[in-house]
Amino acid sequence: MRESNSRSNNLTRAMLIMWTSLFLWGCAGAPEKDTPVATAPLEQLPEPEPDTASTLPKSQHTDIFNQAEASLATHDWQQADVTLQALPQSAMTTNDKAYLTYLEARIAYTHGDQAQAIALLDNLLFMDIHPALQYRALSFKHYILEMQGDSLASAQLADQIMRFAPQDTVAAWQRNVWLNLARADKDTLLNARAVVVDPRFKGWLELALVSRDNTYDPSAALTQWRNSHPGHPAGNTLPGGMGYSFQPSSQRDKVALLLPISGPLAPAGKAVLNGFMAGYYAHGATGRGSADLEVFDTAAYASASAAYDAAVSQGTTMIVGPLSKESLVDLGTRLERPVPVLALNRIDQVLPAAGSALVQLSLSPEDEVVSAANIAYGKGARNALLITPAGDWGDKMSIALREHWTALGGNISSHATYNGYDDYSNSVKTALSLDASEQRAAGIRSIFGSDTEFTPRRRQDADVVFLFSQNDSEARSIKPLLAFHYAGDLPVFALSNVYSGTPDERNRDLNGLYLVEMPWLLGSNPGLRAAITDGGVGDHYTRLHALGADAFLVQNDFQRLQAGADALFRGDTGLLRMGPDLIIRREMSLAIFDGSELQRP
Repeated sequence: MRESNSRSNNLTRAMLIMWTSLFLWGCAGAPEKDTPVATAPLEQLPEPEPDTASTLPKSQHTDIFNQAEASLATHDWQQADVTLQALPQSAMTTNDKAYLTYLEARIAYTHGDQAQAIALLDNLLFMDIHPALQYRALSFKHYILEMQGDSLASAQLADQIMRFAPQDTVAAWQRNVWLNLARADKDTLLNARAVVVDPRFKGWLELALVSRDNTYDPSAALTQWRNSHPGHPAGNTLPGGMGYSFQPSSQRDKVALLLPISGPLAPAGKAVLNGFMAGYYAHGATGRGSADLEVFDTAAYASASAAYDAAVSQGTTMIVGPLSKESLVDLGTRLERPVPVLALNRIDQVLPAAGSALVQLSLSPEDEVVSAANIAYGKGARNALLITPAGDWGDKMSIALREHWTALGGNISSHATYNGYDDYSNSVKTALSLDASEQRAAGIRSIFGSDTEFTPRRRQDADVVFLFSQNDSEARSIKPLLAFHYAGDLPVFALSNVYSGTPDERNRDLNGLYLVEMPWLLGSNPGLRAAITDGGVGDHYTRLHALGADAFLVQNDFQRLQAGADALFRGDTGLLRMGPDLIIRREMSLAIFDGSELQRP
């Protein structure tokens, strides 16, 4: 019994050391994005007793805590707050008080007070509490940092948590370390490596830098990294699916591109092809081999299936394409598919589980909706105004936002749609409830029978606007109307289709507008982009060039997808991850219009 208590005390002491190092960069509200962090050296954490980090301590107030947890699970922070009022302050243990503080932090965060949530979590630094409560508090702090976009801090915290986390969660924490390091830019990683003293986290940083160096043999570099970091948790199973990259594969021997090279979709097909070939030649320039390629013009065949069969008959081991939704439906629903496919579009229907894998990579705007919602929520927004065009596209974006925003814990305060230019102002007024304000003023005038000085008042329950216009012209017309109608103080988020990809003086009307954009247009691969335009190809289809470049990236390392949820690609269209439905989803980057120029905030 004495030995058990000693081990528990050692674990608590080690966690307090961890809290001390984390406190240096986790207090005082929202951290600055990707700021390098120096931490004090950590002691080796002792092995926790079984389930100490997963099983909460016993409490006579368990029912109240469980009721509050249930309310927070549905984002009902008000009910959780009411429930916790029943706790008798005088009859609470140290662990009870810690649990209460943790729940109060969740309540604060749920209603948008992020600084208060962080402050409450940091108060636990000074409390000697049960490891399971420490684990919950650290996990929640990690979630806040990640949603705020502090990639480096959240990666470092995930690495710390992984050292004492329940065994069945260690793989998820390791995946999270790597995901957040992938979100950080190279300069951030280099600066952090120069100041971080914890050897284990420095090993993570060095591995992330190795993974981004395409100038030499990656297998040799990874072998050298392993030799330099014996016993590192990433050493046995390389993160991101990198370990699969060095397994022999026959799927890259001969690749067929099924693209429309003639007909009405020819400009799009050629743009994707140009991006793919730019990636192909850049990879070849490093001295590493690539597959043989052959292009099949889908417009020359009766169907995508016919083009697929023609490619397979010539010994193709992998297909890239088709590009259109109709062709993807045709190819995806066939029952016999002997060769795997990397399709360049996405369809909503569930495909039959037959034949070789069919992976879908696309420029789906739904991915952008998710990225925009995550960023806005991470910045503290909770109540949104949504403005969309009438029609199928607007309905689709509205559904995507509602599903994800409410899952996060947000609320759609108002949704307005517009049909055309003449409808823009009325739609904005409806979203802001200015029409109701004007009606109230008209009622007052009718009562008093004279002119009354009146300033319209917009609704006050909103803290963000999602402006999901279909093009830049619509956005340039609507964005200034928000300021004109007394909503100029609200942050406005849009999708990438409000930016053509080239600078335009007219975009001054979008000044201050946030949008989610692909890394390609924010300078992720300037050499590849220049190679395309220098070859005499215009930049009018720049996003399709990026799709082609990412198609090569994924095709060239297709076996990495065997890692499933761990597979990760730092692509030019976004951070690429594949779900269990074999759909690759993109995580986009935040950008803002500064005058007419688009740049990172």
